[in-house]
Amino acid sequence: MSNTAMPQSAGTAAGYNVLAIVGFILAFVFSLAGLIVSLISLSQIKKTGERGHGLALAGVILSAVFLVLGIVIGIATFSAGMAQVQTY
Repeated sequence: MSNTAMPQSAGTAAGYNVLAIVGFILAFVFSLAGLIVSLISLSQIKKTGERGHGLALAGVILSAVFLVLGIVIGIATFSAGMAQVQTY
């Protein structure tokens, strides 16, 4: 039984950044968390050279869009509700 590791060649690309994948998924569920995780993964990718830059960037963009949409819908719902309130 040999305990030798397989050598990695210089041309082998690094793996995907896990936070990029997590940030992309969180963008659809929890926008703020997805934005934060995606921004952290972009920083890590810049330092380590891992793959996943596009995925992290998509997570940032989607998170920002969904966050803004959520705020706009929340304000519109609140405004519509307040318009229905009758004062005597």
